[in-house]
Amino acid sequence: MLTQPTLDHMNAMKMFFMVDAFQRQLASTQSSALSFEERLGLLIDAEWSGREQRKLDQRLRTARLRHSASIEDVDFKAHRGLSRDLVLSLGRGDWLRERQNLLITGPTGVGKSYLACAFAERACRSGFTALYLRAPRLYQELAVSRGDGSYGRLLARLTRTQLLIIDDWGLAPLKDQERRDLLEVVEDRYERASTLITSQLPIKAWHEVIGDATLADAICDRLVHCAHRLELKGPSLREAKARPAGKGAA
Repeated sequence: MLTQPTLDHMNAMKMFFMVDAFQRQLASTQSSALSFEERLGLLIDAEWSGREQRKLDQRLRTARLRHSASIEDVDFKAHRGLSRDLVLSLGRGDWLRERQNLLITGPTGVGKSYLACAFAERACRSGFTALYLRAPRLYQELAVSRGDGSYGRLLARLTRTQLLIIDDWGLAPLKDQERRDLLEVVEDRYERASTLITSQLPIKAWHEVIGDATLADAICDRLVHCAHRLELKGPSLREAKARPAGKGAA
């Protein structure tokens, strides 16, 4: 059998994972005991698994998540009003398939950003595209895009993303252009894709931070309608982790 021409053809067709698996089969004495169908099946499985992993790695890179987080590592022991059943239910991703939103609110340090990244990581593993942006960075990128003529392309990119995470929303009152930009984003995504918002502010205070009553109604209606909510409470987890042993640490 002329193996090198076969390997060359497989490389030319970009079957790189199959090439590696084929070479391992050639070097293994156990592979000769397998049938042709079994060996072919193993080669195809290797190529499929490798390509799926490469797609996942690309989705995670594109998401630019702030934390390396996963739902499996979420701390349910901390007293912050976090329901394990609700988190695991959301982790199944039905809300993403139904293009619904998720709103995570609570005081600083209770793990809102980590939870958002954990849901985004699970979304990427389920085949969805995601993008993480802190609210100030989102407004900055939109402002820059207006100046360089790429505003429409950026809005289109945000719309195509199946899960957009806007972290630290509402830290400061919105300027006029910021609330208009936010309306454009949520309007384009409404019932087309899912948006995840984290905020220290309770939802009832969002109107005030947006500022303009008419725009606030439009923005909140599109974000809150058919949205799931996680309302966290309790002391900062950062403070608990930083507290020296023997000084009230639990």
